[in-house]
Amino acid sequence: MALRIGVDSGGTFTDVCLFDEETGKLDIWKVPSTPDDPSRGISNGVSEGLATVGSTAAHVAFLGHGTTVATNALIELKGVETGLITTDGFRDLLEIGRQKRPSLYDMNAEKPEILVSRDRRQEVPERLKSDGSTDRSLDEEKLRAAIHKLAGEDVKAIAVCFLYGFLNTAHERRVVEILREEMPDVFVSASHEVAPEFREYERMSTTVVNAYLGPVMQRYIDRLKLRLTELGVPVAPQLTQSNGGVIGFDMAAQLPVRTVLSGPSTGVVAAQAVGGMAGFDNIITFDVGGTSSDVALLQGGVCKLTGEANVHGYPIKAPMLDIHTVGAGGGSIAFVDSGGLLKVGPRSAGADPGPVCYGRGNTEATVTDANIVLQTLNPVEILGGRMKVRRDLAIEAVQRLADQLGLGLMETAQGIISVVTANMAKAIRLISVQRGHDPRDYALMAFGGAGPLHAARLAKELDMSRIIVPLTPGTLCALGLLLTDLRSDFAISRLMKVDQNAVEPMISGFETLEAQAEAWFGQEGIEPGRRVVNRTADMRYVGQNYELQVSVPAGTVGGDTLQALVKGFEQAHLQRFGFIAEGEAIQIVTLRLEAAGIVNKARFAPRPDAGPACDAAVIGSRQVYMDEAKDFLPCPVYAREKLKPGNRIDGPAVVEQMDTTTVILPDMQATVDPYLNLILETRA
Repeated sequence: MALRIGVDSGGTFTDVCLFDEETGKLDIWKVPSTPDDPSRGISNGVSEGLATVGSTAAHVAFLGHGTTVATNALIELKGVETGLITTDGFRDLLEIGRQKRPSLYDMNAEKPEILVSRDRRQEVPERLKSDGSTDRSLDEEKLRAAIHKLAGEDVKAIAVCFLYGFLNTAHERRVVEILREEMPDVFVSASHEVAPEFREYERMSTTVVNAYLGPVMQRYIDRLKLRLTELGVPVAPQLTQSNGGVIGFDMAAQLPVRTVLSGPSTGVVAAQAVGGMAGFDNIITFDVGGTSSDVALLQGGVCKLTGEANVHGYPIKAPMLDIHTVGAGGGSIAFVDSGGLLKVGPRSAGADPGPVCYGRGNTEATVTDANIVLQTLNPVEILGGRMKVRRDLAIEAVQRLADQLGLGLMETAQGIISVVTANMAKAIRLISVQRGHDPRDYALMAFGGAGPLHAARLAKELDMSRIIVPLTPGTLCALGLLLTDLRSDFAISRLMKVDQNAVEPMISGFETLEAQAEAWFGQEGIEPGRRVVNRTADMRYVGQNYELQVSVPAGTVGGDTLQALVKGFEQAHLQRFGFIAEGEAIQIVTLRLEAAGIVNKARFAPRPDAGPACDAAVIGSRQVYMDEAKDFLPCPVYAREKLKPGNRIDGPAVVEQMDTTTVILPDMQATVDPYLNLILETRA
């Protein structure tokens, strides 16, 4: 027995997927998370999961996990005391930021807390020119004085970010050397290692966030290493990055900023693999948890990377899958605003006390309570019977809203679902329609604990005709860890027009990136035959302030390469913005290289067709309120684990499983494919 294990550590539950490489059997397991020490929840999950399948840690061939440690530390501002060393005259850049404001006319808008107070931001005389040449040498005497001041502040981490440090790393590297001498125990984050790209504010913000989170991630990794060693796991564990790949623990400890979207990214990776097996290349993913919904667009089976994102108010320049999040989940609270309108979210009841139906003291109706009232969710118990719910309490909470609105109970419950569906649809239109994609050309991949519950109505709202519900939607992020490769991304900014003069800088730039990739391959112990690199370039029209990522053809850079880049950029610009600026000069801004180490992945074999009849999977029936009929309709309830390939279900119906519930509307039909995915389609 050789087991591949994926673990997704969330705020409420820690999900475990165990895949037996010899038999192809997939088992899932859930244990409560342990927020005080997430490593304990992971260790418990792995231990209990192994016991469930009758195995031991000695049989583990791969262990990867996604974590919210960095994300939660940033959201809750539980990083460490951090200092900053920067170019003389630039210490307030971190606070000034950009002119662009998210709420320009809101006099009461609150900015995110500055992670480094002004007294811990030290300026040092040094200056580089815009071409990377030295204008003023580093003043090492004043540097040491600045370091001594920070030492007196008892900082645990220091960020180093000089103007144009991405073009010439000499000054930053010297600061790191002196910091190692003067403060050997402090965590050091240098911008040329974390985000070697132009735009000084975003580069500084990213470097500071990395420093702020560094010791937190280091402590977590050290504890988890120890627990897994004590458990007897014989392999080096891997950790998910925001780009969908995994890296070793040592790299994750150095660059925690690359793990802030660790959880959602693996769900997209799994959706990509499941969609490919099911024969769908164009997919919009729909991942719904308790607090939020994460959506992403996969064209040709690929989710594009973005080089920059705003994470909880902090700009971060790091490679991330292009995932958009909206505050619309099962725990989102419904309320009546000052204008008398029904609103849902972004405030959430969370896991504790959770929705009203949990019976833990919350009195504000949530999306989950509305589903309990409508009986789209089991009104007696959820999680496969492991958790009892109180429909009477949910009815009381929704009725209070109904009284405020002057509506009936069922109208209000359905109204909550309609509002949250509209919020979800808005998020999907943002990543599709607003970027030149028609959602009707895509299949909706629904996962997360509440994704399949809302997918049918969302698809109807967007006029999408096909929905894919994976076999284990509630644990798909954990499964994604068994389907991804080792991966790291490297970048170097080189501002240049796309003409013949760009050839040599591009060649030298990619040579630099390839050398960095080779060093990373060696560090991770990746065999030569399993090494893959992919080149891209961020491009724009001269004068624009935003870039589009374009693939760089393989082979030696030359005139043909430049022509391909221009063509690729114009196609991307036409799709995103609807026009091509004929005759305008085009500029390359940043060269990027994605390095991947191909690993053995979980493989799933198709199963034989068992025919359309699925009466054996029916476990009961219940009345479910359907908006189409404005009334309750009798719906058969199917057990997901009893469904077989070829089985066909006509709506209205409900499919229940431990980790989610799938609702099939009256005008829909669901078919089980050879990989046990549910494919929902609108009946002609």
